[in-house]
Amino acid sequence: MNHQGFTIRPGLAAGHIDQACDLFWEAFRQKLTILLKPEDKALAFVKSAIGPDHAISAIADDGSLLGVAGFKTKQGAFVGGDLDDLRAIYGSWGGFWRGLLLAMLDRELTNDILLMDGIFVDPKARGQGVGTALLDAVAHTAHQRGLSKVRLDVIDINPRARALYERCGFRAIETNDIGPFKHLFGFQSSTTMHLDLQDSAA
Repeated sequence: MNHQGFTIRPGLAAGHIDQACDLFWEAFRQKLTILLKPEDKALAFVKSAIGPDHAISAIADDGSLLGVAGFKTKQGAFVGGDLDDLRAIYGSWGGFWRGLLLAMLDRELTNDILLMDGIFVDPKARGQGVGTALLDAVAHTAHQRGLSKVRLDVIDINPRARALYERCGFRAIETNDIGPFKHLFGFQSSTTMHLDLQDSAA
């Protein structure tokens, strides 16, 4: 799908993986830094866990990566990884406790909903419609798979992202407070939002 100044493409090219890792970490640093620091190990883990086939990319006309929308299925995730991947980077104990805590952020897959697994845009490209185009592509992907909804979760310290989701037709379903774990994750609550594809196609 072509847009003014960029193109939306399925997947993540091998040549864009390093840039995607950097952009992912920049977008989710506040949420994940306590769990995954130091930064060099965090980036190594993200790179080891990336599933390029569970991504949609926004590519500038000059070939650079502007943004990515990831999704999760029973076959994998954009940023997956397991206990073995964590242990390979952080050691046995470091990988174990990080795995336990990261499991708290995991969300259950359901048969009729496409679960988003992160969306981020290069700060230099914001305001150019990249995020909206990526969300439209996610909805198109879900529709092609015969699914009825797209789900994402937005944290309370990211009102800008929530405003974008609402403009694109997502509606809040429920908000969950994480209690004392806010000191680990850097946020107090997250809101589940759904895009009903029947409504968006109407």
